[in-house]
Amino acid sequence: MRFAALVLAAGSARRFGSDKLSASFLGCPMLDHAIAAARAAPVERVLVVCGNRGAIGTWEGAPVVDALQISSTALSQSLNAGLAAAGDVDGAFVFLGDMPLIPHDVAGRLAGLLGANFAAVPRHNCRNGHPVLLARRAFAEIARLTDDDGARRLLRQRDDIARLEVTSDAILLDVDQREDMALLARRAHDR
Repeated sequence: MRFAALVLAAGSARRFGSDKLSASFLGCPMLDHAIAAARAAPVERVLVVCGNRGAIGTWEGAPVVDALQISSTALSQSLNAGLAAAGDVDGAFVFLGDMPLIPHDVAGRLAGLLGANFAAVPRHNCRNGHPVLLARRAFAEIARLTDDDGARRLLRQRDDIARLEVTSDAILLDVDQREDMALLARRAHDR
């Protein structure tokens, strides 16, 4: 199967107070951690969907990393733009730019579970996390989303979702405020 990875990075970061994805986390911009997790996935291409933040850096090697700029900060708009740009793939992984501790082995395990399902999601203690792997057949339904919830509500309504139980709660941890960044940095050092 052929997959692409989307790294959604177009949010406004209002609660953080500045561009959190450029903020240094463990020695490099937080966004770089999400891109590294996406590159570790079994994908041909990584698309970073970003706002009007300009260049996001230069990446070498495969898979190819491309930046796609959009003017909206709505999660559904970022997701739809990324899926439209993904091209002719069998599915797309959805990573969030503010989740820097995603274990790099999760995406490959999700790919092995997708099969004929609508999506495959990692779970920790009965809570869905990221990355989410959407099958090609999910793209049309995702394209109809208009709110800022992304695909969360749609995925909850379906019974054809493969679920991967994982031991790490890092699939749930994002950065909304500056204190979150310090907490996640401590967690990373404690591993």
